[in-house]
Amino acid sequence: MQRLYDFIRRHPTGVDVFWAVFLLGLSGMSMVSGMYDAGREEIVAVPVALGLSTVVALRRRAPERMLLLAILVGVLQLVFDVRPGVGNFAMLVITYTVATVGERWASRLALVCSLSAAALSQLRWEAEPGGSWVQVVFVTVIMTVPFVLAWVLGDSLRTRRAYFDQLEERAARLEREREAQSKVAVAAERARIARELHDVVAHNVSVMVVQADGAAYVMDAAPDQAKQALETISSTGRQALAEMRRLLGVLRTGDAPESGEYVPQPDVEQIEDLVAQVRQTGLVVDFKVEGTPRPLPSGVELTAYRVVQEALTNTRKHGGPDAGASVRLVYFDDGLGLLIEDDGRGAAHELYEDGGADGAGHGMIGMRERIGMVGGTLDAGPRPGGGFRISALLPLKPPG
Repeated sequence: MQRLYDFIRRHPTGVDVFWAVFLLGLSGMSMVSGMYDAGREEIVAVPVALGLSTVVALRRRAPERMLLLAILVGVLQLVFDVRPGVGNFAMLVITYTVATVGERWASRLALVCSLSAAALSQLRWEAEPGGSWVQVVFVTVIMTVPFVLAWVLGDSLRTRRAYFDQLEERAARLEREREAQSKVAVAAERARIARELHDVVAHNVSVMVVQADGAAYVMDAAPDQAKQALETISSTGRQALAEMRRLLGVLRTGDAPESGEYVPQPDVEQIEDLVAQVRQTGLVVDFKVEGTPRPLPSGVELTAYRVVQEALTNTRKHGGPDAGASVRLVYFDDGLGLLIEDDGRGAAHELYEDGGADGAGHGMIGMRERIGMVGGTLDAGPRPGGGFRISALLPLKPPG
C-alpha cells in the first residue's frame, strides 16, 4: 500500500488520466444504452463527454483553463439540449481543484458557477414536468449543495496549505536568523579571545625579551643581576602559560577543568603588581590611585587591567630609551577613570589609528573594542610636548 501511495504521489497526472478514461467509458456506455433514440443532442454528447474527460485529465496541469473548458461544455449542453449525465461529475471535480490550487479569480468564478448551475439545469430540464415551485427549489438546493461543499473543502485546503507554507517560511527565516546570530556570537568570541591572546603575548613576551637582553648584557659583569633577570623571565613565562591555559580552556568542550589549571581574571587590584613587574624591566612607572576604591563589575576590572597592560607594553615598545610612564586610577561616583602617559618618542601615528596601513596597531583596536563593550570612552594620541597619552572612562553600570 505504501508503494502504491508513493506511486500516486509521484504521478498525479497519470492518476487523473486513468479516472478520465474511466469517466469517458461510463459516458460512452450511457450513450450506447440510448443509441436507438439518437438525435442531434446525442451527436453533441460525444464532444461533451470528451471535453469533460479532458477536464479531469488535465485539472492539475491547467486548472484555470480546464474550468473555462468545463463552463464551455456546460453552455453547449444548455444550447443543444444535452442532459447532464455521468460525465458532469467532472464539473464537481474541477470546482474542488480550482478552489484548492487555482487562481483567486478562477476560484470565485467556480463558486458563482456552482451556485447557478443547478438553477440553470432546472430551468432547462425540469425534473418533474408540472411539479410545484417548492419541488423545483428543493431539487435545486439538493443539486447545489455538493458543488458548494466541494468548493468549501477546496478553499479550506488552500487556506491550510497557505498556513503551513507560512509556518515553514517562518521556521526557515528563524533558522537563518539563528545561524546569523550564532556566526555573530562566534565572531565576537573569536575577537575576545584574540584580544586576550594579544594582551597576554604582547605584554609577557616583551617583558621576557627585555629581561633576556638585560641578562645577556650583564651576564659577565653582574651575575646576580643576570640571575634576577632570569628569575623574572621564569615567573613571567609561568604567568603567561597560566593565562594561556585559561584562554584555551574556553575552547574545550566536555572536559572538566583540572584543579589549579586556570587562574582568575585579572582585576584592578592586580594593576599594582603589573606596574611592579614592568618596573623590573627598567621602565620607570609612577602609579597613583585617587578616590575611594570600591567593588567594580568584573568586565570593568578586566578592561581596566588590559588597558593599563597594553599602554605600558606600547611604552616599552615605542617609547625609546630612558622613557618614563605614569598610571592614574581615579574612582568617580559613576565610573572609573584611567590616565596612562609616557614621555617617550611615542608610536607612529599610523600605528594607533584604524590599525595602520600595514595591519599594525591591533592592540589599540582591541583596547577600543574592550572599552566599547562596557560602554566606556577612549581618547588616545600623542601628548603635547612629546610622548603618548591614553585616557579612558569606564562606567560602573553596564551600557543600555
